[in-house]
Amino acid sequence: MTSLPRITDSHCHLDFPDFAEERDDVIARARAAGVHRMVTICTRLRNEPAVRAIAEAHDGIFYAAGTHPMSAAEEPMATVDALVALARHPKFVGIGESGLDYHYTAESAVVQQESLRIHIAAARDTGLPLIIHSRAADADMARILTEEYRNGAYTCVMHCYSSGPDLARAALDLGFYLSMSGIAAFPKSGELRDIFAAAPIDRILLETDAPYLAPPPHRGRRNEPAYTALTAKVGAEVFGLDYAKFAARTEANFDRLFTKAAHAAKAA
Repeated sequence: MTSLPRITDSHCHLDFPDFAEERDDVIARARAAGVHRMVTICTRLRNEPAVRAIAEAHDGIFYAAGTHPMSAAEEPMATVDALVALARHPKFVGIGESGLDYHYTAESAVVQQESLRIHIAAARDTGLPLIIHSRAADADMARILTEEYRNGAYTCVMHCYSSGPDLARAALDLGFYLSMSGIAAFPKSGELRDIFAAAPIDRILLETDAPYLAPPPHRGRRNEPAYTALTAKVGAEVFGLDYAKFAARTEANFDRLFTKAAHAAKAA
């Protein structure tokens, strides 16, 4: 039997309660769908030990940690030193997710911006990619990312990209990556697919953001890493490639950005 092309879910939340009763089965289904790697994201630093334990328990699962912007006003402010210390773990491969969310939590914009700059500094210091959440904050996000890049280069992925073309261009101009989630597969996401189609294919990643944002035909239900393959099929159509070639390109992109995960796989 021909094996499926390998792909990576670059952003999911395997520690969330949605998966507590069947986490091993969820991981097994992902592997059966060709998803051989996952990066599970810690959104509150106090939960880092639990997220780390999931990564430690499974080959091909890595993790990142940071303070989600919607939690920035509720959680203790992260420090660069704390993030750098976490990054010493061999399976810790990214900083975040951090960012700005003015859709639900605009009242904490100042705190979010302070937190974001701390996470950028940690990404710069560690050489690990920054993982950005951005919602209804395009102008401030583009400004802060650009200002901080002038202070010193760093790498970054715009996770679950669903903002406008201007922020996409600003991020791409800085050499950053755009991550394609299930949103890109929604029938009414034509404008978003156009943004991806205009981007260089060597800057595209895949993700689920599971348990959120399941692509069709699972929309409205719990998402899981196996469904990365459904988004990848849409991505292949967007870029006019067959599935295997698109999968290979996104794998190369992931390895280029998440170098620590790529090196770990080669050493295994």
